[in-house]
Amino acid sequence: MTPRSPVWHPFTQHAIAPPPLEIARTEGAYLSTADGRRIFDGISSWWVVTHSHREPRIMTAIRKATEDLDQVIFAGFTHRPAETLAHGLVDLVNENLAIPDGDPARLAHVFYSDSGSTAVEVGLKMALGYWFNIGRPRRKIVALEHAYHGDTVGTMSAGARGIFNAPYAPMLFDVERIPFPARGREHDTLDALARAVAGGDVAALIVEPLVLGAGGMLMYAPDMLARMADVCRTSGTLLIADEVMTGWGRTGTLLASSQAGVRPDILCLAKGITGGTIPLAATLATDAIFEAHYSEDRRRTFFHSSSYTANPIACAAAVANLDIWRNEPVGQRISALADAQESRLAHFRDDARFENVRRMGTIAALDLKARDAGYLAGIGPRLYAFFLERDILLRPLGNTIYVMPPFCTTGDDLDRVYDTIAAAAEALV
Repeated sequence: MTPRSPVWHPFTQHAIAPPPLEIARTEGAYLSTADGRRIFDGISSWWVVTHSHREPRIMTAIRKATEDLDQVIFAGFTHRPAETLAHGLVDLVNENLAIPDGDPARLAHVFYSDSGSTAVEVGLKMALGYWFNIGRPRRKIVALEHAYHGDTVGTMSAGARGIFNAPYAPMLFDVERIPFPARGREHDTLDALARAVAGGDVAALIVEPLVLGAGGMLMYAPDMLARMADVCRTSGTLLIADEVMTGWGRTGTLLASSQAGVRPDILCLAKGITGGTIPLAATLATDAIFEAHYSEDRRRTFFHSSSYTANPIACAAAVANLDIWRNEPVGQRISALADAQESRLAHFRDDARFENVRRMGTIAALDLKARDAGYLAGIGPRLYAFFLERDILLRPLGNTIYVMPPFCTTGDDLDRVYDTIAAAAEALV
């Protein structure tokens, strides 16, 4: 009998899950197991890998960084990788959002953390701290229904209440939720947001721009994001853009916010910031947010950190990623992948076994008609097993199948994925 591993895996019910596969090597869009299988990574290993697994320029930068640096305390100290990355992020992000030098909307300050959850937690604390420090405390956060922003206490509070966080309800703070801006319900969303901010006590609206990820790959139009931003601007409410998943090209542009012409007050980045090689996150903020914490009064300090803030090796990986975005035709690769996804989705739009076939940039999703729906739908594990048996990693959200592969994915790769999706519908429904 093989001894049980002491490892506790994320989002895994060990009582019924099969033994995890041991991955021995990654390359391009593929995971190779210790026993010789080659598995197509159709979800970019939980949405983090952008260009490819082990992108050569990024891996070279990581190896080089280890020759000089390991972790350096970031309170009272700094290092070149963090400084170079911060300047690069400020330039690239503001260029993508069309915010010129000198504009008060410019995202001019970078706070490092370790993951998407911490990037958002930082953003929420920045927003609350801003209002507290200027002497006009606002304590309410508004979020979209079905949202997911992470698994720390603050981010769980901002996310939808349900199976992800039900056991932890006593720890969570109240958040006002507005309807998801589904087609035909846009006015419900805008009216609810207008009512929420009318009292003048809302610190910030937090949104996943254009695509709600874990909530079911729910997609909404850029003009709705712009109209929500307008409500925030006219009411003096801060806007937090959680681009942890939507950033780094997933929706077709570097940032989803740019498609709506939106200029958030706070921007959260993670996942693809290092190309998916090593953990790092950044929360960008305007001068106004920073200045509210800038004082000779130490009580106005932004009290947040983690032991590995601005890890030099992770920062070096992210600098290399920025170089790739600057100097290689990443936009063309993203556009080609988006077109390839769309061409293969076309067949499913007329397939009666599927509904709500949709795409945003390189993200494709479709709902398999099943007797049960939602995250705990019984079809979900069966679909996952069906795909994995055929060496394709797709991890359905219940009956929602989504394909979010690395940018190096080929047409042949996608053909195999979509042929297998069709076969799954034939075999399992």
